[in-house]
Amino acid sequence: MAPPRKKLFIKTYGCQMNVYDSERMRDVLAPLGYEPSDRPDDADLVILNTCHIREKAAEKVYSELGRLRAHKDEKADTDAPMTIAVAGCVAQAEGEEIMRRAPVVDLVVGPQTYHKLPELIAQTHRARGERLETEFEPVAKFDALGGDRHVEGYSAFLTVQEGCDKFCTFCVVPYTRGAEWSRPVDQIVHEARQLASKGVREITLLGQNVNAYHGSPPAGSEADGPWGLGQLLHHLARIGGLDRIRYTTSHPNDMDDALIAAHAELDCLMPYLHLPVQSGSDKVLKAMNRRHTFADYARIIEKIRAARPDIAISGDFIVGFPGETDGDFEATMQGVREINYASAFSFKYSRRPGTPGAALPMQVPEDVSSDRLQRLQALLETQQSAFNAQQIGRRLPVLFERAGREPGQLHGRSPYLQAVHCKAPAELIGKIAEVDIVAATRNSLTGALSAEADAA
Repeated sequence: MAPPRKKLFIKTYGCQMNVYDSERMRDVLAPLGYEPSDRPDDADLVILNTCHIREKAAEKVYSELGRLRAHKDEKADTDAPMTIAVAGCVAQAEGEEIMRRAPVVDLVVGPQTYHKLPELIAQTHRARGERLETEFEPVAKFDALGGDRHVEGYSAFLTVQEGCDKFCTFCVVPYTRGAEWSRPVDQIVHEARQLASKGVREITLLGQNVNAYHGSPPAGSEADGPWGLGQLLHHLARIGGLDRIRYTTSHPNDMDDALIAAHAELDCLMPYLHLPVQSGSDKVLKAMNRRHTFADYARIIEKIRAARPDIAISGDFIVGFPGETDGDFEATMQGVREINYASAFSFKYSRRPGTPGAALPMQVPEDVSSDRLQRLQALLETQQSAFNAQQIGRRLPVLFERAGREPGQLHGRSPYLQAVHCKAPAELIGKIAEVDIVAATRNSLTGALSAEADAA
């Protein structure tokens, strides 16, 4: 007999890894009768899948828990009391603190133990007893989550690697996700084929340091050791129906020759690379424990562009890192001018308790960091607008994902991950069609369906 239907609301904070993890939590809970809801107030189970990268993000979780308490109180005396779980990196880093500050929480679940959710929820429903589960067990996690995935849309994330061994002084990931660990090739291929069979045309391989991938080779392989990301990409490129492959996020030190060559050799590997540098100052990079100089980074970009001349480069930047001087910041600005980014993410340094950076001297004043961020973002936005404007007059293949805001309009993505709006028939949703780009803004492109695509 099928289990009674219950409602599940998941709120996801932060990175694409968390988006993927939320999807898998939904999948593992489906056999228990949980179906997705877009409202927390009528949900039987609410999960906050949290991010610990920035301080404000963690505080938002506590604010959300305060709002959820009213909903839980309303349902406390009914036949369907609400269960509240906190998952993700805040759960891993602040599990005991969550229990102290927010007694409304029933479960705290670290990133590597989502496969235990059914068991933990059952325990909670029986006795409201076991509430903390944050130990690292990545192998068990992925083995347990190997079942059928629920997929919506034509693009999907696929986690291939977790954790980080780099220990950048500003980052909490090594403490919340553990050491670098890679899934076996066969397991990844199985999931990718499953996604393709459900109509997915584009996959994005995820990892905290995805290009540090070193997974067990497929059964029957004559490889002496683990495969790198370049080998994995070649293997995935042979799966029928997968027309586009992307990967994120990468570290410059793991950008090896085989991976760079894959950008030249694989048409399905999109010409877009997110490769964070964080600063243009070698002094700051050393303080961040990045283990590369800006010149090292620039040489890698040069090699990548030689392999794939049309590639778009995206990056990450942190301003106001402890000890950053005006000269260090100007080195970052000059580095941005040198690389010329198609898009980028930039942030003020956020002091994270427990990271080495939090104890460094010469913390930069807030007003100085704010001014630097504003100047950096103005430069990055100018570069992004210029890159988008360069697409005007080009014909680009666009994967149409859904209806647009206007009647008869579709929304899709270019090979460079830009949003594209175009008048096109609904039959093209889920398909790739050639589009002539006629206009551009900083955030999107506007196109007209090519005559050949229209005729088809």
